Amino acid sequence: MSDSDPVKGKYAAFFRGCPVEAELLLSDIDSERIFDSIADALTETGYIVLPAALPLGISDALFTRIASFEDDVFRPAGVGRAAEFQLNPFVRNDEIRWLSSGDEVEAQYLAWMEKLRVGLNRRLFMGLFDYECHFARYMPGAFYKKHVDAFKGRTNRVLSTVFYLNPNWAVDDGGHLVMYEDSVEPIAKISPLMGTLVVFLSDRFPHEVTTASRLRYSIAGWFRVNTNLGPHIDPPQ
Repeated sequence: MSDSDPVKGKYAAFFRGCPVEAELLLSDIDSERIFDSIADALTETGYIVLPAALPLGISDALFTRIASFEDDVFRPAGVGRAAEFQLNPFVRNDEIRWLSSGDEVEAQYLAWMEKLRVGLNRRLFMGLFDYECHFARYMPGAFYKKHVDAFKGRTNRVLSTVFYLNPNWAVDDGGHLVMYEDSVEPIAKISPLMGTLVVFLSDRFPHEVTTASRLRYSIAGWFRVNTNLGPHIDPPQ
């Protein structure tokens, strides 16, 4: 990885103290092949489900991280952004905690997503400039009703990601991600299996999380574009 690498620059403090294996991971040719697959799928269908996109070591570390949090680390998830934010347990009742590059484990995930951002911009010229994500914890009985992550022309979120952290998940455990497009019939029903990554266009696919019967963990994230034509960067929306 060269000194001019955008990922290394953004996470320089992390790389100064991280194991050599983490830096080798970010330059691994396998990541480029995965980015090729994601770019192709976004062009052809608008979404992709990858059963093992990230290295097992990162998945395991993220699971250990989220499973170790005390209850007061999480806050109830809401709907809407900024002034429109509100809690609505009839729509969703999961709990969240935003990721930060200040933690080494979380920084590895954010760095991989930064590589993906650069890779997709190079392949598809999407203009992605930022990524935000949070841990999500669904207690038994939790759900998230059908919704879209972005309305066309009304948000700067353009590409959604979901990464699952649930070892030994069974079909009967529920908590599926159900995706729709132009009909009432789902186009995909995805089990939240450990290490599975889902990437999809934010304004194209309504989706829901069915009721989970056991504790369910994930990381939900969004790549954003800057819709501000002036010198200022868009705030999160």
